[in-house]
Amino acid sequence: MPSHKRNDHDSSKTLPSARDRAYSWIASAILSGDVAEGQFLDEVTLAREVGTSRTPVREALHRLQAEKYVDLVPRRGAQVRVMTSRELREIYQARFVVESDAIAKICRRRKGPPPGMAQLLDDMEEAGRREQWRSFAQMDQMLHLNLVRHQGNSVLAEMYESLGPRHTRLAVRTLVEATERLGLIEREHRELLAALQDHDAERAIEVLRRHLREIPEIVEAFTG
Repeated sequence: MPSHKRNDHDSSKTLPSARDRAYSWIASAILSGDVAEGQFLDEVTLAREVGTSRTPVREALHRLQAEKYVDLVPRRGAQVRVMTSRELREIYQARFVVESDAIAKICRRRKGPPPGMAQLLDDMEEAGRREQWRSFAQMDQMLHLNLVRHQGNSVLAEMYESLGPRHTRLAVRTLVEATERLGLIEREHRELLAALQDHDAERAIEVLRRHLREIPEIVEAFTG
């Protein structure tokens, strides 16, 4: 009978740690809306759901706090952060500043789109057809991060990457609240790809401006 034994080195590569499993489970529950904004999370319940002790759950919650998924409230525990309309506007404003600067430099240097952008758009559109909003949102965040990385400024890329969790949460919320915008989002992505292929900074930045503009029905879905 063939052996299925794996050495410890291989196992460490393929099996996520208890902390990573807890992080993934809680983040997924927040993104899917299974736990509501403002809800307090009980460590004992989370540990039971994930199948771990409380320590990995506590470690995961500290990571989620750093990524702005939860707030740690003294004597009350972890509370799912409530995203506000002001935060939405400020994130979009920050994204436009960083991404438009990246586009200008990419086009001036005639670098073309980031490698793999067309394939990533294909994968996103497939996720959209299947209504896999979390996958779509995560790929959307990666697409825009790759654009910022493509200009070659690693510090700006690190700063932009720190917005990733909030970018993903906003994208999921947008798709849930205004699913009819999916086709428009996909067309704007394709227009952005074409403008980068043509090294046309003015057109690409205008597409980005439309892509990140405020949509009243989405803004109204957020408080504050």
